[in-house]
Amino acid sequence: MTLKIGIADTTFSRINMGKIAIDELRKVSTIPYERYTVPGIKDLPVAAKKLIEEKGCDLVITLGWVGGTQKDMLSYVVLSMGLVIVQLMTNKHIIDVTIHEDEAESEKELLQIAENRVREHVRNAVDILLNPKKLQKMAGTGQRQGFPDVGPILK
Repeated sequence: MTLKIGIADTTFSRINMGKIAIDELRKVSTIPYERYTVPGIKDLPVAAKKLIEEKGCDLVITLGWVGGTQKDMLSYVVLSMGLVIVQLMTNKHIIDVTIHEDEAESEKELLQIAENRVREHVRNAVDILLNPKKLQKMAGTGQRQGFPDVGPILK
């Protein structure tokens, strides 16, 4: 059985998140991928569904960028709900990698968060498909994507 990962990104993103995801995927695996770029985050659920149903992807990584206004935050809620629906409809994982403009004080910091989050989630996606026991071993360890891990609460 040949696995395939879908990568859905947007033109609204302020960096080329798809390129980063593909770079990381090539570093950690030989799993083939299919890329689909759409205008904005509310287009990502249908992009993910098309990647699964029409392109045969076993898992999709969605890469979105959310502006800093209240309207942008509401768009993120719509995206998130849409992705959950697509996961339930297709019985496939969708790894939502979203960057929020208000996560950082500077563009330099935002770039670092975005690149780290994309790369870490690509590795998570590969582990879901190829090495799920690795994720089980990390359960409860306070892993964070894009920021330093916070670690577990010790008894």
